[in-house]
Amino acid sequence: MELSTIEPQIIWKNFSKLNAVPRPSKKEGKVIAFIKEFGENLGLETTVDEVGNVIIKKPATPGMENRKSVVLQSHLDMVCQKNNDVNFDFDTEGIKMEVDGDWVKAKGTTLGADNGLGVATIMSILESTDIPHPDIEALFTIDEETGMTGALGLKPGQLTGQILLNLDTEEDDEIDIGCAGGIDVTISQDYIMEVAKGQIIRIEVKGLQGGHSGMDIHKGFGNANVILGRILYKGLEKENIQLISIDGGGLRNAIPREGVAIVSVRNAQEFIDEVINGLKKEILEEFATIEPNLHINIESSTTSEKALSEEDSRRIILTLKSLHNGVYRMSPDVQDLVESSNNIARVELKDGELKILNLSRSSVESSKDSVAEQLKSVAELAGMKTVFSGSYPGWKPKPGSEIVKLMENLYTEKFGDKPHVVACHAGLECGIIGANYPEMEMVSFGPTIRGAHSPDEKANIPSAQKFWSFTKDILANIPLK
Repeated sequence: MELSTIEPQIIWKNFSKLNAVPRPSKKEGKVIAFIKEFGENLGLETTVDEVGNVIIKKPATPGMENRKSVVLQSHLDMVCQKNNDVNFDFDTEGIKMEVDGDWVKAKGTTLGADNGLGVATIMSILESTDIPHPDIEALFTIDEETGMTGALGLKPGQLTGQILLNLDTEEDDEIDIGCAGGIDVTISQDYIMEVAKGQIIRIEVKGLQGGHSGMDIHKGFGNANVILGRILYKGLEKENIQLISIDGGGLRNAIPREGVAIVSVRNAQEFIDEVINGLKKEILEEFATIEPNLHINIESSTTSEKALSEEDSRRIILTLKSLHNGVYRMSPDVQDLVESSNNIARVELKDGELKILNLSRSSVESSKDSVAEQLKSVAELAGMKTVFSGSYPGWKPKPGSEIVKLMENLYTEKFGDKPHVVACHAGLECGIIGANYPEMEMVSFGPTIRGAHSPDEKANIPSAQKFWSFTKDILANIPLK
């Protein structure tokens, strides 16, 4: 089946056009130009603000002029992850898609349905001639995935809309009314290299599911950096270790799927046989149900390398073992909601330079600070430097707002079941936008997407049909001013 034949065809047409344009976070120049040209070709007022956000305005359809104005919002950038055996350049290539039953997915890379389906939906509304709607401001933000700098750079007064519909959630039966804030915690240190005293071992962890470091953090998925740290820590029980390099994980908002550590030990074969293989078996048994494709490969190497000292290596290994990863606290106020968490997203040790990248999230600012301070405390005990950056606020739920009630009632009437009104542990731009537009009512919703932020990402076709129908009904029933 071709994407061009899937209903609603207008959504998949625009999604295909969008996915032909490279759009990594912080490299959105091509997609900004694409969306700007799209708006101008429709004859609509189109502007690009100083940080790169695109705003396209479309007047109300006849008879809808007296309704509250709506901001339709999605982000242009996408998470760029691929399987190691896939040759793909996100900076120059468009996403290669295929249909698999009821799902659309990419060939070995992230799909970009997060948040490309939201962008495609807004494009479809902007170019429509037969969909009733009030005054619309389409807001396409940049860099949501790696800092939310687009939303942070959006100035007060640029928007006049009274209701914001954010199209960036991943379950079609949910109406999201709150989200977590976040902060980047970067731990670093430089070390002097010396001659490796022993034999070289390569330890590789691969085949993990990965996933969204907010939405999936409570699911018990394996973290490649944590598993590497656990293996190295176990090795310290046998003998001293010299670290040569570590290359684990990638983006802050993705749970690490793969990692490699290269180390020097005095007796490689004995070390592997007596220490590592026993722990390897235990780890594989622990994750057998949830991570069936996990592989841990350990092998000797004859390559001679420079390495860190045994003492510096020990400090790094103890740090990796001590840093918190996963759920930090569950919310006492919202059932089953993760309040705060941390993802040890990226560990890189190369030529004596160490960097450990974390993303800490929380729906409560004080709890977010507590997670970040815990990480900093561990790092400082090990003599490492810590920098906090990219902090953004959460979004406080307002369950009684007019738009939330409208959407609940419409959903129930249309689909015969009540939607789940929730807050999520992901970072949405609503909290940031709301800081500058406190009177604006905000809701987030979207089609069902699985495996976001990983090469297993896929979008559900029947859900996209449901989402498109629901979106049109919402616009047609926006309350009077």
